[in-house]
Amino acid sequence: MPAPQFSRDVFHHLYSSHHSWLLSWLRRKVKETEQAADLAQDTFLSILNADNMQDIREPRPFLATIARRLVANYHRRQIIEEAYLDALASLPEAQAHSPEERALALELLQQIDQALNSLPHRAKQAFLLAHLEGLSYAEIAEVLQVSTSSVKQYLSRANQHCFFSML
Repeated sequence: MPAPQFSRDVFHHLYSSHHSWLLSWLRRKVKETEQAADLAQDTFLSILNADNMQDIREPRPFLATIARRLVANYHRRQIIEEAYLDALASLPEAQAHSPEERALALELLQQIDQALNSLPHRAKQAFLLAHLEGLSYAEIAEVLQVSTSSVKQYLSRANQHCFFSML
């Protein structure tokens, strides 16, 4: 179904009036012109998809809020990618992965990161300590200063959340 003319006009005005400002703002945040342009487009796309343009009272703060979230996600993805590439670099060449395998692994890591970021802090910490550090329930309980039954609950919640987030 095509967007009503009013929405198209409002979007066109918002885009034409604020795109260059947003692009400039994003360039200061990410330092890469192409990435700033992509993030600007993603910002306007999210507004277009939300279909609430008529509710925008202060366009620049509104755009900056959306863009700030996108920039945070971009930086988080960069950190994950760098850590993954560092881990790959430490593997022998016989275990090298194809570009397709790397892309799929990065996508999966980003999905896990998103799932973990929506968990309470202690559940996330318990998950990371168990799965990345290989700590036992007792060791995790000591680090988090909670009981082992709390650790069990945290891990159960985190594992279920990650599993169902991947479906």
